[in-house]
Amino acid sequence: MKDRIEKLLEEIQELKAQKEQEVEEIRIRLLGKKGVVTQLFDEFRTVLPEQKRELGQILNKLKVVATEKIDELRDMISEGGSTGKSEFDLTKPGDKFELGAKHPISITRSEILAIFNKLGYAIADGPEIEDDWHVFGALNFPPEHPARDMQDTFFISTGENPVLLRTHTSSIQVRAMETMKLPIRVVCPGRVFRNEAISARAHCIFHQVEGLYIDKDVSFADLKQAVLLFAKEMFGDNVQIRLRPSYFPFTEPSAEVDVSCNICGGKGCNICKGTGWLEIMGCGMVDPNVLEASGIDSKVYSGFAFGMGVERIAMLKWQVRDLRLYFENDIRFLKEFQTSV
Repeated sequence: MKDRIEKLLEEIQELKAQKEQEVEEIRIRLLGKKGVVTQLFDEFRTVLPEQKRELGQILNKLKVVATEKIDELRDMISEGGSTGKSEFDLTKPGDKFELGAKHPISITRSEILAIFNKLGYAIADGPEIEDDWHVFGALNFPPEHPARDMQDTFFISTGENPVLLRTHTSSIQVRAMETMKLPIRVVCPGRVFRNEAISARAHCIFHQVEGLYIDKDVSFADLKQAVLLFAKEMFGDNVQIRLRPSYFPFTEPSAEVDVSCNICGGKGCNICKGTGWLEIMGCGMVDPNVLEASGIDSKVYSGFAFGMGVERIAMLKWQVRDLRLYFENDIRFLKEFQTSV
């Protein structure tokens, strides 16, 4: 057995390989479950006790030498072959690669924030995993409101103050009212989550930009002017807006905002379903209960809030028919926005 080990040591020193596959074959032949070294260790169990000390030392050396040789061969191949010289031809043309572009949602979000930044709004941020108070309680949602149901909201835990994935970035507005000094003028961008079936017009994940302005003597006229300035900056100077009465728990009065269709110029087409108008956001004056819940005196201060879906603004801006395209990472779709970086 000793002679076989010494002979195998000499053979290992002479081993050579040109490819990674050949190195792997050597490893299996020597150290695999049925490899030569493994079989020698199995045979070692049967040797006489007085021989075990000497043979054990030689066997351990054999295993170390085999492992080091395999690593050496692998390193030589990774450096360019058994000669150690690189086979890479520096005179060859470089590999062709394509430039990327910003995602349409990122482009739209940046445009929205830039517009409100010019109007004096700061950017506020908050966590995507929120508690019930900041998402619902502080925003005047009654306990029986459908949005508090698991069919509409992704709850992480239940209890006295459940934890959930935020359904709107209004939770950031609440945190702003709790921590910022008055007056407050912020926009709140972020990703939100709702338990909805995925379709061409809906998704369980989407993005919002919400705005909040609180000061003394803020009126609905200030809200309308802010929305009008945004619409003209985003969709062009010729755009018109209209406000339709609506309902939100956290604003009173509330309104839905429509802009004149930028495809047909308000005449009516299949995009606007013949109405000449396209809905872009909801808005309203902040409910006094919401101000009081965040420690703001509603008899002294007033304010307005608005919120829009970034995907919807992008759909209107570029006439995208299917919301799912934003999430599928289809290179053909994303290439259309390379000139919009």
